[in-house]
Amino acid sequence: MSAQRGRRLAFDIEIADELELAPGEDLDKYGPFQISCAAAIDDRGELRHWYARDAGGNPLRALDAAGAREVLLHLREAQVAGAMVCAWNGLSFDLRWLGAAAKDVELARQIALDLFDPMFQFFVLKGYPVGLAAVADGMGLAEKKLMHGADAPRQWALGNHQLVLDYVAGDCRLTESVVARIQESGEIRWRTKKGSLSRESLKQLVPVRDLLHAPLPDTSWMSTPLPRSKFTAWLTAP
Repeated sequence: MSAQRGRRLAFDIEIADELELAPGEDLDKYGPFQISCAAAIDDRGELRHWYARDAGGNPLRALDAAGAREVLLHLREAQVAGAMVCAWNGLSFDLRWLGAAAKDVELARQIALDLFDPMFQFFVLKGYPVGLAAVADGMGLAEKKLMHGADAPRQWALGNHQLVLDYVAGDCRLTESVVARIQESGEIRWRTKKGSLSRESLKQLVPVRDLLHAPLPDTSWMSTPLPRSKFTAWLTAP
């Protein structure tokens, strides 16, 4: 599956679970999660949201299994049609927990293997992750994240549904714009925590399946490097 074929389609999810994490604590250890909403946007600006509604049309707390599977089916159908479906850390987070919520991990795995996840590709290359906001800044994009992701479950629970829907759509737009910039420039640039600008050649974005057996980067300088299995273990878990 080529990164140059078809349209780009970026997606993102928000979870409904309200959690207070300690600094550096791993969110994934609290999974599986309920999903409040999801969104996808293509490179023509066509946006779609998913969230559950009651009989009066009011948003409910979370998608049921059928609703979560509807998101997965949309993404898989887009891939089969030739779209470049992409997400930022979508391999480790979004698809893993969509599959759990949909009670269809196998479908989520199929999507994950054909997913373009620039964050995972960066991790495979460098040995550490990088945030979407840092890359958007480094790539010179004016768009900003509308809130911190940890705030979204609380805002949804408070009834500020449109705020969260705008946020998840904004992250989709940001991801699509970042992917476009990477493809245009042949590199990824990011703002470091020290405020400097770093860059790394990235001539071609490739799907997850092409990265699973890539050589491991040198992480000898790190005290506690993340293993690749942190992102991929769920693909082969029973």
